[in-house]
Amino acid sequence: MTSGPHAAWLNAALDLATHGVPVMPLSADKRPVANCPRCSGPTPGVCGGRPNMKTAGPCQCPAPCHGWAAATADLAVVTSPAWARAWREAGAVAYHPGGAGTAGLTVVDLDNQSAVAWARETLPPTRTVATTRGEHWIYQGAMTSHNAVRPGVDLKSRMAYARWLGPGTGTMTILPNAVAELAPQVEETTPAPREGAGVVSSTTGTPWNRQVATGCRHTESYVRTGLERGLGLIRARREQGAGSQAFGVACWLANQHRDCPGPCGLDVLGRAVIAAAVSMGVPEPYATRAVTRGLNEMVGAV
Repeated sequence: MTSGPHAAWLNAALDLATHGVPVMPLSADKRPVANCPRCSGPTPGVCGGRPNMKTAGPCQCPAPCHGWAAATADLAVVTSPAWARAWREAGAVAYHPGGAGTAGLTVVDLDNQSAVAWARETLPPTRTVATTRGEHWIYQGAMTSHNAVRPGVDLKSRMAYARWLGPGTGTMTILPNAVAELAPQVEETTPAPREGAGVVSSTTGTPWNRQVATGCRHTESYVRTGLERGLGLIRARREQGAGSQAFGVACWLANQHRDCPGPCGLDVLGRAVIAAAVSMGVPEPYATRAVTRGLNEMVGAV
């Protein structure tokens, strides 16, 4: 087992992994550890030909290769002999915000004080973590990752990693539309999503039940409780922000079903979210677009 000053990084990683957050060691220069010899070089090898993980998919190598793709919440892997060398050389711990498990997060990385000031004027408050030059704002809900979406602002979620700098302060809130809209617009080229996404409307239809969700791995109580929680968040936006909240709720609901074989009846859940937003004064076309985008954003990660 790792001992000495680097043991703190392993202990921090174990604490995160215990809570379902995929973790990975970083080297002393705060970069991912180098790929092992079997995964480096031009040949596919055991990694499946993904030396920089530009294509999603797990590496089958037992060592922590390939940056964000190595992140895991499996305690047996984190403490394995294959990871021991990396922990002995570790200078920090990172996590995969948009990874599977209980993470499903988006980190708005604010790299300077001007970016922090912009966020405080523009974005809804959430959990914040101080960094060397700025802050990380952490929202519940995953999306695509993008760098330099505006001066000093990066979005770290799926296919990315963020350095662990502590739990931060404040209450984490659901990913707002204002953050998602910072990403480059690719709606015209977005592939057709799997079942449950697509375009939805607020037209009343079949309520969510096992007849419309034959492939869902969750209990009806779990799904209905989550839905009601999300609808409550939307209805609490009595003055403004219900549309952005609807987007965040759609992301969050869809994220709960990422590992289900489907169908999960996400279109039915989406209609309920749209109806709640419309009831708070959001124009139906806007609510429909926000919820559809939220569902597509998440199911596109499957």
